[in-house]
Amino acid sequence: QVQLVESGGGLVQAGTSLRLSCAASGRTLNSYVMGWFRQAPGKEREFVAAVTWRDKMTQYADSVKGRFTISRDYAKNTVYLQMNSLKPEDTALYYCAAGRLPTPEGEEYDYWGQGTQVTVSS
Repeated sequence: QVQLVESGGGLVQAGTSLRLSCAASGRTLNSYVMGWFRQAPGKEREFVAAVTWRDKMTQYADSVKGRFTISRDYAKNTVYLQMNSLKPEDTALYYCAAGRLPTPEGEEYDYWGQGTQVTVSS
């Protein structure tokens, strides 16, 4: 089992930055892909970014490319999502997830956190 706990969300103004963290525990994550997803009210969950744990390959949704950066810290067993130039449309509940495949398909991820709310005001 893998337990994931997100933190770092909040209410910010458009154009500013936030860094989300996802602390993982329960087992080694060396073979896992770590992903960030988000879900806004009334909308479906969407892929944001993913990073392979072993070799740092990354993927991003087109809507966040150039603004968001996913990274991970082996020693702290933590994954980060640095979000810059935030826009009101980035407002959502952000989830961390762990899976076996580097894919934007949420159904392929096995473990999920409870989410952290990000609200961007205009």
